[in-house]
Amino acid sequence: MEMEVRDYELDIEQIVNNSNYLRYMEHTRHKFCEDAGLPFSQMHSNGIDAVVRKVEIEYRSPLRSMEKFLSCLSLERKGPRYIFHQDIVKQNGDISASADITVVILKDGKLSRGDELTEVFGKYL
Repeated sequence: MEMEVRDYELDIEQIVNNSNYLRYMEHTRHKFCEDAGLPFSQMHSNGIDAVVRKVEIEYRSPLRSMEKFLSCLSLERKGPRYIFHQDIVKQNGDISASADITVVILKDGKLSRGDELTEVFGKYL
């Protein structure tokens, strides 16, 4: 997904504040769900909530004002966990940040194996 840095996302050093990388990645995951056929709001209406359990992120090369980048993801499943491998890639091909984001599924407020999502995400696993 192509995105662009906005000026208000910069810190005093004139680079993207670290918390914004997580926002970029979250937006990409939500768009992924929508494109896969199950928008996040519909998921919640169906009693399914995808909850971030763990984030491991490595910052490599900072983004700067107005810089365009790609927010990329791949997905794997390990038991009841869905793991999103995400990269923020600069136009020159350098990786700006990489993360492994582990998500667990709650069904009607209770921990679930998330089998309902495997039907939707199956072709991406």
